[in-house]
Amino acid sequence: MAQTAALSQSAIATNIANADTPGYQAREVASFAETYRSDSGANMRATRAGHLGGEGRYHVEVRESRDTNGASPDGNSVSIEDEMVAAVRAKSQHDRAIAIYKSSLGILRASLGRS
Repeated sequence: MAQTAALSQSAIATNIANADTPGYQAREVASFAETYRSDSGANMRATRAGHLGGEGRYHVEVRESRDTNGASPDGNSVSIEDEMVAAVRAKSQHDRAIAIYKSSLGILRASLGRS
């Protein structure tokens, strides 16, 4: 989840940097839920080389934004307002992932008697 949020922030920064580039098409990252929904098999995934029994690596798709209705006359489809909203959403997702990691680490420490 944190990797998806970081990649999303990178795509948003690239979009904002190219807001005045003629013909630039905004890019977006598939959501975390969408990434796992697309691979709806019973197979496990390997997110690290050391994982046993997993198939493939964690993969997040970066694609051109589907909404090109608001493209400017020069063909640029970046909306600064939309990118700012997406940045807040990505930060929220990253904060949520970090909270989950901290909670899991706290549970692990408590189980080891190291609270």
